[in-house]
Amino acid sequence: MIAALLCAAAGGLAAGAALTLARRQWRRGLALQAAGAATLAVAGFAALIVGHPVGSAFTSHLTPHFGVDGLSGFFLGTLGLVAAPALGYSSRYLDDSRPGRVVAALTGVFVLVMAALLCARDPVTFLGSWEVMTLVPAAIILVYRAADRESRRTVFTYLAITHLGGAGTWVAVLLLAKAGAFGTSGVIASGSGLQAVIGLAALLGMGTKAGVVPLHSWLPRAHPIAPAPVSALMSGVMIKLAIYAMIRVFVGWLGVLPAWFGVLVLAAGAVSAVGGVTYALFEHELKRLLALHSIENVGIIMLGLGACLVLRARGDQFWAAIALAAALLHTLNHAVFKALLFLGAGSIERAAGSLRLDRLGGLLRRMPWTGWAFLVGAMAIAGLPPLNGFASEWLTLQALLHTAMQGGAGDGVAGAIALAALGATAALAVFCFVKVTGLVLLGPPRRGAARDAVEVAMPMRAAVILLAAACVVLGLVPGLLLRPLASLAPWNSHVTASPGFRLPGTGALPTIGIAIVLAAGTAVLAKIRGRRAAAPAPAWACGQPVVPQLGWSGAGFTKPLRLVLEAVLRPRREIGVQERGGVVTEIAYQGQVPNLIDERVYRPVARRSLAAAAHMRRLQTGSLAVYVCYLIALVVAVLLAGRIGLLG
Repeated sequence: MIAALLCAAAGGLAAGAALTLARRQWRRGLALQAAGAATLAVAGFAALIVGHPVGSAFTSHLTPHFGVDGLSGFFLGTLGLVAAPALGYSSRYLDDSRPGRVVAALTGVFVLVMAALLCARDPVTFLGSWEVMTLVPAAIILVYRAADRESRRTVFTYLAITHLGGAGTWVAVLLLAKAGAFGTSGVIASGSGLQAVIGLAALLGMGTKAGVVPLHSWLPRAHPIAPAPVSALMSGVMIKLAIYAMIRVFVGWLGVLPAWFGVLVLAAGAVSAVGGVTYALFEHELKRLLALHSIENVGIIMLGLGACLVLRARGDQFWAAIALAAALLHTLNHAVFKALLFLGAGSIERAAGSLRLDRLGGLLRRMPWTGWAFLVGAMAIAGLPPLNGFASEWLTLQALLHTAMQGGAGDGVAGAIALAALGATAALAVFCFVKVTGLVLLGPPRRGAARDAVEVAMPMRAAVILLAAACVVLGLVPGLLLRPLASLAPWNSHVTASPGFRLPGTGALPTIGIAIVLAAGTAVLAKIRGRRAAAPAPAWACGQPVVPQLGWSGAGFTKPLRLVLEAVLRPRREIGVQERGGVVTEIAYQGQVPNLIDERVYRPVARRSLAAAAHMRRLQTGSLAVYVCYLIALVVAVLLAGRIGLLG
């Protein structure tokens, strides 16, 4: 049954992608793609619940094999859950122009390639799908943006970083295949040098694809300039497939990793979570802000994965399984609310003509369906109860608490620091989305385009409403997923199922009860308030006309925190004053918080690499005689190396 559903899903996606290339049939093609993605979600979650593998098993042989197990099924379900509304949304977001139809077709190919990666059971298919998954979004961006200067530069940066860092993925997979451990645990000795090399190579290569700091610089560049449905797929699913690969390698194929490796993963997660949300706070463009929050949430997932590795190394298998379940649950939750937010941002851009926070405002009244759905996504990503982001962050918090209490002093300190990082991340995320909600949805419009905004078409509204409903459901009954997710660990966990969370030694999280209390409290406050409304009163602006430009800005909202972190963030400011006849007529202010890793690491490296390349070009003289001399020198060097035994 599952195999038949998967074949039907793949057929629907492939046929729909081909159909979208025809001008008269392109919307039917997108509908067929959306149906295929929905079928993929059903098949994937069915594979998770059933738990029995379908198709081929993993093999180290270099011949194509495909199959599905519980872990693949979970990620296939997540992919389908995000792709179905994103593809339906595309039917009104894109147009029937040739670039629009090509983007629609490539989006279906993108979903198919990600599904192929999850079903790959051999090194060749895995690595081939991994590379194509990187290339297809680059092609979509170039087609959608007509290959302008900005898109070419962004795609170059994206491909350069992901391929240079992604070499670690090739090293890890090929070493696993050479050792006969691709898909098999217990082959590589625990604590061996080979285990450490494969683990570090996988962390480098797969961490680059996931956007882990400091390998993240491509992510806030590439995601914002992609079409909104593709941004939802890239941020919601593509970077999570790197998490899938890491779970395969770290939890499954390498056996029990030493505790120091788990601490390293915890450190990467803590830096990514805090760094991502901090830079998002000072961002003024909505899609780039959401991309930076993807780095934050990948960091939270890495915290759960790191806690799993540390607890497993210390022999606490129950809480190691809980930590793994927390990482997987947050993977699903982030995919849902981040897809919702990116699709909502696309609707806002379509209606208001801009994504600059200081040019929006008042959209909740003008776009009520999109606005309320976006508000649900903002509350979910901020980790507010009773939504799904709160549930998975609470579970991660419990796992980190037990990490801090288990094992030696080093593990305890690492767990405590990771716990503090998660707490700081949660607080800063609330701060950030209070800013976003206030500037985008509430208050008066700051520009004429925002004042004239109207609600988007029904398919675009339906997509965000569906994802908002998923945020609510996953927040109300997260415990129903805890047992199947914990059972994905390659050891016995014995976790019980309930709508909320019931964990030994931590109390419980009665999610439905919390929702009832919050709903009742809201109803009581609404009843007390009645029909009364605050009376409007004129505002005093020191004698100036009250104009929208005098309202709160994103920079003003975050200035107190920017001043506190000034020594770390090194913000830049430019103030221009124009005078006429001794009277100040205009003051212009421009502020920027530069990314320190870009400024201090990547740009110097890129500058020196280009300088070295310029020197190397001098070897290209165009003279045949010189090239013959190069070949003779190479032959002589090889002969000398063989003579003295350097070549074995």
